[in-house]
Amino acid sequence: MKRSAGSIKRASKRQKFSSTRNQDKEKETLAQWPEYFHDALNTVLAFVSSRRHLATTFPMIRSSAEGLLKRALLPDVVEFAYIPHSDLRIHGETVSQQNKRSNSPDFTLNSQSLTIETPSGSRLPGHEEEEHVLVLEFAENFRTTKLGNLVEKRNQRFKDAVEELLKATPEGEVSMDLLQAAARDHIPVNPSAKKALPANDSQNLIIPEPKDRPSIDDILLEIQKQQWYKNQIADRRTFEAKVAIEGLLAEPLSHTIQQALRESRNITSLYCHQAAAINAIAQRKHVIVSTSTASGKSVIYQVPLLKFLEENSNATAIFIYPTKALAQDQRTALEQLLWACPGLQHIKVATYDGDTPQDHRRAIRETASVIFTNFDMLHASILPHEELWRTFIKNLKLVAVDELHYYSNLFGSHVAQIIRRFRRICAAVGNQRAIFVSCSATISKPSQHMKRLFGVEDVEEIVEDGAPSGKKDYLVWDPPSVKNMDPGVAKLGQSGSMYEAINLMIFLMMRGVRVILFCKFRRACELAMKALRQRLSAEGRLDVLAKVMPYRGVLRDSQDRRRIEHEAFSGHLLGIVATNALELGVDIGVLDAVIMLGFPFGIANFRQQAGRAGRRSRDSLAVLVAEDLPIDRNYLEFPDKLYDQPMDDLTIDIESKVIIEAHLQCAAHEMPLSKDDASYFGASLGELCDSKLQKDKDGWYHPHPKYLPYPAKHISIRGADDDKYTIIDVTKVGQANGVPRIIEEIELSRAIFELYEGGVVKEVSHDTKVARLVRADVNWITKQRRIARSPHRTYFGSFRKIRGNKVLDVVDVDTPPYERQVTGFWFDVPKDLLGLMKEKHFNLAEAIHSASHAWMNCFALSPDLRTECKAAEKEYNKEESQRKRPARLIFYDASRKGSVSAQAFDHSSEVLQQAHDTVETCPCKDGCIHGATCSEGNIVASKTGALLILKALLNLDIDANSVATQLSSQEFETIVEATYIRPLDGVQVEPA
Repeated sequence: MKRSAGSIKRASKRQKFSSTRNQDKEKETLAQWPEYFHDALNTVLAFVSSRRHLATTFPMIRSSAEGLLKRALLPDVVEFAYIPHSDLRIHGETVSQQNKRSNSPDFTLNSQSLTIETPSGSRLPGHEEEEHVLVLEFAENFRTTKLGNLVEKRNQRFKDAVEELLKATPEGEVSMDLLQAAARDHIPVNPSAKKALPANDSQNLIIPEPKDRPSIDDILLEIQKQQWYKNQIADRRTFEAKVAIEGLLAEPLSHTIQQALRESRNITSLYCHQAAAINAIAQRKHVIVSTSTASGKSVIYQVPLLKFLEENSNATAIFIYPTKALAQDQRTALEQLLWACPGLQHIKVATYDGDTPQDHRRAIRETASVIFTNFDMLHASILPHEELWRTFIKNLKLVAVDELHYYSNLFGSHVAQIIRRFRRICAAVGNQRAIFVSCSATISKPSQHMKRLFGVEDVEEIVEDGAPSGKKDYLVWDPPSVKNMDPGVAKLGQSGSMYEAINLMIFLMMRGVRVILFCKFRRACELAMKALRQRLSAEGRLDVLAKVMPYRGVLRDSQDRRRIEHEAFSGHLLGIVATNALELGVDIGVLDAVIMLGFPFGIANFRQQAGRAGRRSRDSLAVLVAEDLPIDRNYLEFPDKLYDQPMDDLTIDIESKVIIEAHLQCAAHEMPLSKDDASYFGASLGELCDSKLQKDKDGWYHPHPKYLPYPAKHISIRGADDDKYTIIDVTKVGQANGVPRIIEEIELSRAIFELYEGGVVKEVSHDTKVARLVRADVNWITKQRRIARSPHRTYFGSFRKIRGNKVLDVVDVDTPPYERQVTGFWFDVPKDLLGLMKEKHFNLAEAIHSASHAWMNCFALSPDLRTECKAAEKEYNKEESQRKRPARLIFYDASRKGSVSAQAFDHSSEVLQQAHDTVETCPCKDGCIHGATCSEGNIVASKTGALLILKALLNLDIDANSVATQLSSQEFETIVEATYIRPLDGVQVEPA
């Protein structure tokens, strides 16, 4: 209601009226209010929304409310929008057709109207138009268990809004007429209706073409004039446009290659970094180019390829990309370049990845000159069958590895060994001349990383960026704090980072700005898309909604994934909601703005995501919408870090005996090993071969029989679980032309906690590892419920259905036991320190949690480690938990096949010292003890407590008198002294 009244007030400002006269009229009107005028709808809707088995559809609310009162006024605290009838789920089930109520009223305005054209090309299969129902729900965040109190609070807001309406009504006009006029802005439009918006609103339908959109400066000025703008821009940085810096080639390109570049890319000159890289390759040097996003890095290896092919038509090349989407994008670009190059139109290019049919693979090996693949295929398909690839490898001239920054930590450590296996095979077939070229976004020490990853020394590093760039604005957006807002507005649900990001995205799209919204997690991506659908549907902007799509790298259906990429590249989309799957350089066309919902997982991620906007030299915008998390607040307080903080070095472990041994088994299967192969695999090869492999009478080493016949299948190079569950959409099964659709595949470790029958999951088979889902539009989420039965194990016996902060239902589940064995280590907090911290009223969970993250922040391979993150709902619970955790810092491998914890243990003392020195000298409030990947948002934190624990673990002196008493509000202890753990029989415990 407040929003409608505000609309009326703005409309009436042009007319003068007497405040005294309006006050008199207000008193008269208030006296004529029908009894319980403002109680009817609120009472009914409050009752219905508190019952989990009732759907708050408009026919139900209207019929019940009209039974109390013949007329009612909808307050703004009620959000309502149309959703497909088949998507309506009550308690996990579809609304019964037998109990179907009358159709929801068509709120289409009956004036002469326009029909909105919805581009069918923007719809994915299975999303056809169908009957819709109008659903209502409260948007506010009132917290109360008493229904009567809830109604009273809503009624007071309703009364205030009516009084505001009456005050704003000029003399000679009827307040109800103004209400109905203002309500036109908020009445949702039935998507099934033929008519959508009135003709007199047609100008609002027009969205500027991208080339005609306003400048970013004008848009930011307009934002600051909006009623909803409350000084959210906490920091703004402007980077001016940069002109191109051209470079010259030592040897000019042939006329045919120049023609191909001109006709396919409109390239008539090269940037300085492109020219430098091409010159270095001509000198047979390995090359790493580290420049900004969209700086034309692909030309660096495409042009030398054309030169090699013109010199020898039998030449071959391998282009390696981290994702299938990126490979598909670059393959199309190369094919266009070859087709435009006279004499090279016959060159065959092929994608060789997991989607390549088996019956096509032989033809690709025998006829393709260039293959686009990934390290998964190189490891599991190409190298194990190297005898089938010998001709291709013998003629290999160029190996290009794009997005080098992607290969670090555990995955990068595996890739380093795969490259060594590959170089060994190349040498064995007589090819030691293959050139390795790599491209990356801006990273720290690029040549050092490439040398370690590839095992080569002669690397030319090119970091000078000659590409032009348009003017770019960076904003740090601070959503209004609920604490600082008007008590009424704060409870309307119109606050928080998600609401602000969606509101900003819609505002930009309506002005022709093409936007991508990055979410850190898949669930956030889904909730953001749901909010967009609700907002745009309610506002009748189905034309805009049709141009918004979600994108997740886990989309199992490659046709869906590539269709979305095509829609984006062709300019049909205005908005994309994505996870970090689009961080990498998939060319999805021109984007004008990037919105990041919450600080990404690191500075490198922030800069990579921000670089997705402004890829064609025009002005652009990058917005970081801060979440209410400590790490986000840190960057709000110190925004300079976003631009000045150096990026962490990319780290790989090329000395891990666990990883080396696994790849030695593979290498020995590809071709028997000898001690001379230490030049590829390092000094530990001899020891590992003698102890882990089998030696024949001639001195050659072969894989251990337990890994045969295919050792590569025993290694998961990405650290993921081998077993996966297939997720199938069965919504349309049983309907005309309805078929099941595979949505995605998820790892076993996730499936056990995310797939359970109930909600939208219709059936789960743990035998076949298949889950069948139905599409639904629900206003609740599900969350596993932990049952405290043991101090040593965690049990999840049910899940909760949650709407806002309220548990609607608890559903028991029956899933097979899941036990996961990983390697880890721990530090026990000394008993003396525990006594001191309790005496000084420290929250032990805060201190241990922060000390754990401080340690991980100083360990190079920490992305492949996990720690026990403390949840605020448990540590600050007002009810005492029976499950007490030991006072220890626990670290373990993220993958059950990982070996990082062993490396971490070997360096644990020096990392402890580094963590202590960092925390002790860091001037920040608490940023140094926050983990970017903390699963609980770093809420449970104490920098002072962390420093005390780090000192104690290093046996440093602590002056008890200098330790200040804390103002802890913790009612119950959740941490107890760690008890001694007896080692297994026959196992020798290595001291730290």
